[in-house]
Amino acid sequence: MRASDRAYATLLDEIQQGVLAPGTVLGEVEQSTRLGVSRTPLREALARLVADGLVVQQSPRMTVVAPIDSDDIRALFEVRRALEETAARAAARSHHRRRFAELAQRFAEVDVSSAEAREEYYALIARFDAALDEAHGNDYLAAALRTVRTHLVRVRRLAREHTGRLAASVSEHHLIAQAIADGDPDLAAHATHVHLHHALSHVIASPRTQQGAA
Repeated sequence: MRASDRAYATLLDEIQQGVLAPGTVLGEVEQSTRLGVSRTPLREALARLVADGLVVQQSPRMTVVAPIDSDDIRALFEVRRALEETAARAAARSHHRRRFAELAQRFAEVDVSSAEAREEYYALIARFDAALDEAHGNDYLAAALRTVRTHLVRVRRLAREHTGRLAASVSEHHLIAQAIADGDPDLAAHATHVHLHHALSHVIASPRTQQGAA
């Protein structure tokens, strides 16, 4: 792996996981030393993060982790809703839809009462997203969804999901997957809309989001 790729992957993970909080200054000297790379690959990594919208170049010498507030989150979900509803409709019409029956069964068996089980649930969502991308078969839609999902990792960390919301999310994903498996594009899109409405409401109501907007 190239030094710039390694620096990008590390910084991306730290931003998404909240290790590097919004507003954190990413000094070239400090970060290149910490990451064990020279300034040139670090600058390449930072440029990619700027393009992702995760880092802001405030001046030639000042780079910071991009802020995120309730307005940013609403704007992100507006785009997410349009993309995911379109993807769900397309998947329900595709010849790949039968594989969603197995995913629906997996969602029906999910238990989010433990930390280990929650990690398994997040892994199942990643499988669902990958299946959705394959089913809709639109490269432009897949690229747009990848960008949205990059930012969603940060949003989920802002709102520490409680067990009640996670259990509801499991049921919502089960309904989406089953609707796709059944070849019902209208229900798949509607179930996606309802899921995203509840997800957004939960994130916006999160105390950590409210603190970030204050």
